[in-house]
This record gives sequence, structure tokens and C-alpha cells, in this order.
Amino acid sequence: MTLTDTTMQVSAARSASGEDRAWSVNGSALTTLFQAAKALDADLDALVAEAGFSPADVLDTDRQFPVADLLHLYHCVANASQTPDIGLYVGRIDYINRLNLQLYACSGCQTFREYLNVMPSVLRIVGDIGEVTVRRESEYLCLDWQPLDKATNRQRYLSDSSLGVAAAIVNSVCVKPIPVRAAHFTYSEPQDLSLLRQQFGDNLRFDQPVSCLYFDRACLDYPLIGLDADWGQVLAQPIRHLFEENSESSDFIIALRKALLRLLPSGEMGLDKVAAALNISRRTLQRRLAEQGTQFLQILQELRAELAQQYLGDERLSITDISFLLGYMDQSSFSAAFRSWYGVSPRDFRKSN
Repeated sequence: MTLTDTTMQVSAARSASGEDRAWSVNGSALTTLFQAAKALDADLDALVAEAGFSPADVLDTDRQFPVADLLHLYHCVANASQTPDIGLYVGRIDYINRLNLQLYACSGCQTFREYLNVMPSVLRIVGDIGEVTVRRESEYLCLDWQPLDKATNRQRYLSDSSLGVAAAIVNSVCVKPIPVRAAHFTYSEPQDLSLLRQQFGDNLRFDQPVSCLYFDRACLDYPLIGLDADWGQVLAQPIRHLFEENSESSDFIIALRKALLRLLPSGEMGLDKVAAALNISRRTLQRRLAEQGTQFLQILQELRAELAQQYLGDERLSITDISFLLGYMDQSSFSAAFRSWYGVSPRDFRKSN
């Protein structure tokens, strides 16, 4: 397993090359903040006046907003609710809101090691705020928060929310619990540590170079929790017909499509990656495709097109969620591909069906 995040590398490369586009986030990121403010009994009228926009303005969860709006709203909500730990509350809400996406993403995985390769990317799900990357350090597995804007490195909001989501996910997907062994933060030690300790344990360190979480490295081979029969049927229903035994497709094509289904959320569908997933060489993969009279990209696009229709039928998945599950870097790339397949946008397709 390669414990690197290609999405983060691409974003860093674009930034370094001077290709400065306006950083943005999905409306869902701001909606979550308003949910937290309401749960903490903040004065919503005063909050709206200070923030300059209301919950109704961000109801379209697929709309893009400047990152500056998100950071401003964090500040406003923290003040309105008198809660400096607001990032931790947002992380808990985000975890629940993304639970259905997590189930789809891990449905084809057996171990935590496999799941790490398809764990939803912050950049692709939330927007241009940063990424949680994975590395090994001695006997530990480390999840690092890497903000895109280095100016935010020493503030709490983004690191607390992103690491809070990561900790909740890690400790919920496996049969064995995976507790946080240590948590490092770039910001200075707050006066009140109670919520941080509830979330991350007692081994907390502050004023560190990187905000990160440490877990026992042995967790890589922990088995994921198996879904019960009802949930398994719910998740399998949209894609079961793609792999039915009475399909006209050969066993090889069915195996290839199943491998692609597992790899799609990782965004890594190159020939070498897929061949490795099938335990064959790149050359053998190409030869078998030629024998079937087809090409790799044709199989990939056909699978994406079929899955897109099925996922759009699940109202619990946003367009952004579906973009991630199909392996696209962003919503606009998925929308362009979908329009080329069906002649309409994903949003219009969902409305008409």
C-alpha cells in the first residue's frame, strides 16, 4: 500500500506552479457550521448579521463559496456560541453527515489497510482547505493535517474539524477499536482541554510543526466491520446488476469491473494499479482486454456511466459525493463527463428521474 495522497500532491503542484485559482469550498461546509451554531444555542440573528449571509444562502450544498467565507463563518460561530472548540463540534457533525458516503466507499474493502486507500478526501469532498495524509512512523500510523493555506496552520478550526472527522472514522470502521495514541497540534495549548481529551485522549502536545494523530500501526490489518444483511442489500442494490453471473460479460470483465469499483474512490485507476489489484501484470491485462475486443478506458467509462445513474437515484448522496465515488477530482469534471454520456447535467438528470 502506498500511504500517500495524490490529490494533495496535485494541488501542491498546481499551487507551486503559480496556477492560482480562487480557492473554494462546497456549500455543505458552511451548512455544517450553521448546524453547529444552532445546536450550541447561538443567537442566529446576530450570527447572520455578523457573517453577512444566512443558512438559506448555503442550502445548495453543491454550490461553491470562497474559502475566506468559511474561515469568516468559523470565527463568527465561535464568537456567537462562545465555543473555541467549534471545530470539534463541526467534525462530529461532518462525520454523521458523511456516514452514508463512508459506507459506500468501504463496501468493497476487507481491511483498514484497504480502506485507507479509498478514505474520502477532504479536498474532493469539502474543497480547497487541505488534506489529511497518511504516513508511517516507527510503530505508529500517523494522520497529518496539511492545510493548503499555510497561514491557517496555527489556527484551530480546520485542523480540529478535519482530525476530529478522521478520528471518528478510524475508530468506527473496524471490528477492533483504534484509539488515538497521541495527538499533536500546531496551535498553543488552550485553557480548557476537556473536549480535546474526550476526542483524542490525554496524550496531547501543542506548538508542534504538524497537527496529526498517532495510531498503532498494527491497525492496518484489522478487519472492517461487516455490514448487516439489510445494509448490505441497500448498498448492493444499485450495482448488483453490473456483476450478475448471468451477464453476457466474461468472468475476466466482471472481475475487472469489480476491481475498478473498489479503486474508483481512490482516484487511482491507472493500468498498473488495476493490474496489481487483479494480481496480473500490466501486459497480461492489456492482452486480455484485446482478446475481449475492448479497451481499458471503454470499460472504465461504461462502469462510471452506469454507476452514476444508480448513485444519482440515492438522494442521500450529493453530487460532490458521487464525484468522489466515481474517482473524479472535482464536481465539474464529473458533470462534464456525465453531460457527454447523457446530454444533461447530473442535477437535471436527478430532477427528471
